[in-house]
Amino acid sequence: MHQSGFYAWLKNPMSRRATEDNRLMALLKQAWLESSCVYGYRKLHDDLRSLGAVCSPNRVARLASLAGIKAQIGYKRKPGFYGGKPALVDDNRL
Repeated sequence: MHQSGFYAWLKNPMSRRATEDNRLMALLKQAWLESSCVYGYRKLHDDLRSLGAVCSPNRVARLASLAGIKAQIGYKRKPGFYGGKPALVDDNRL
């Protein structure tokens, strides 16, 4: 790579697509944090559509993976915990 090409690249502003990606990524982070880090890209796409942003679900999935946004999958119990209290047995009165 020539030095002149590198410095020309430094001076160029970001492309329209890159600036739009940064704006959408900020909106995604905000919507994800408002959902208590639960929503995945499908519901985040619905939130962006309600805000008036125009983008496809695939783009939202790509930006979410770049930002490290993941859906919370289920609520797992502790291993060995089966729930409930132990049964109370009455005395044998026979």
